[in-house]
Amino acid sequence: MIIDKRIGIALSGGGYRAAGFHIGTLKKLDELGILKKVDVLSTISGGSITGAAYCLHKGDFKDFETGMIIKLTTKSVIRYVLTSWFFFRAVIFCLLFLVLSYWLYNQWAPLGMLSFIVFIFLLVRYQFKILPVSRIIEKAYNQFFYNEATLSGLCEQPELAIGSTNLQTSRHFTFSKRKMEDSTYAYYKPPILFNGANFPVARAVMASSCVPFAFTPVSVDACYFRDQSLVSSVDPKLVDGGVYDNQGIHKITQDNSSYACQIVVVSDAGNHLPFEKAYTNTFTLLLRTVDTFMARIKNFQMMQNIYQVPNKREIAYLSLGWDLENCLPGFYDNLKTGNITPNVLTAHQLPEDWIKNPALHKAQILAYMEQRCRVKEILAISLPKDRLQSIRQISTNLTRIKPALIQDMIIHAANLTELQIRLYCPSLLIN
Repeated sequence: MIIDKRIGIALSGGGYRAAGFHIGTLKKLDELGILKKVDVLSTISGGSITGAAYCLHKGDFKDFETGMIIKLTTKSVIRYVLTSWFFFRAVIFCLLFLVLSYWLYNQWAPLGMLSFIVFIFLLVRYQFKILPVSRIIEKAYNQFFYNEATLSGLCEQPELAIGSTNLQTSRHFTFSKRKMEDSTYAYYKPPILFNGANFPVARAVMASSCVPFAFTPVSVDACYFRDQSLVSSVDPKLVDGGVYDNQGIHKITQDNSSYACQIVVVSDAGNHLPFEKAYTNTFTLLLRTVDTFMARIKNFQMMQNIYQVPNKREIAYLSLGWDLENCLPGFYDNLKTGNITPNVLTAHQLPEDWIKNPALHKAQILAYMEQRCRVKEILAISLPKDRLQSIRQISTNLTRIKPALIQDMIIHAANLTELQIRLYCPSLLIN
């Protein structure tokens, strides 16, 4: 039975792609009767878009699913930014300065060059004031998804934990209905605590999805500090939660965390396509370098939080980049390398000699688990290769996604979720 075990769901980052993919994960959890039992929903970046919308929704899951699909296929955050007054103002500022510099250069070259240097200085020094991208995106999130909601309006169960990264401490910063905090601040003398009840959900999601280099770091206004006299002692600067924890799994797999859970499902909307663009300039090189850093962090976290966690946890991990037919062989490989927890093996009722010598019983193990976990039935409704390729090519951004692609992501996520839960979290299916 799982009555005494806390259940946690982690939704990774990945822009609208992640927001759409995670609908499928939540949908399958709802169909299996698991979603209503979930204790913690830990979200990052694009996962926070869907997670926060779900935890504010008051109707049944079908209504939520339909509403999110409509929004993700019709509402473009990027278009909202490009058509905003803030963007128009920034463009006018740049054009006026460039025209002025050109005119001065034609009149007296040194003055024109000086004007251009001043323009570059102002652009670099006051970039986030000239074009406050995060403020604009927060307005878009609020208009599209959250309708002025604050953290106090989130549901009690599951407890939503929105993850961000605090550049000041190089630690994660979490927003929830119960608290908003950077654990580092708790050890300050005196500790720095926050009142998050009236903190806008749209701003928390913005902080969770605040891509470095592109968006403005999110600050915590003085009104959210419990002790106003301590405002000057810290200066949180919040960026994308994926910088610290791209899968959202960290806080729910740490024993000393108040969000810790014993059974965890991780929905990862990352893809594994090779980099096919030319390294033609510094910008593309920088982006690829950041991607490499993020991939390294992600791989390290998978090893630390999934394969090296204490054996008492059941963890089902699924990724957009995975093919369904590889999940069962992957289970066998994990069994062979000792990465299946004892309680999972017990729940599956695997014979002791199979567990001790998997290589001698590979065919039997695969056949047994195939029948036990309904592998053939799930594979029968899997997406063909060309449709899988299409959903994996969706960029990590905040622009509208075609309805057919959203539906395919939901199908793939739902299939992966069921299969991985049946393989790695069998106790979730025990009534």
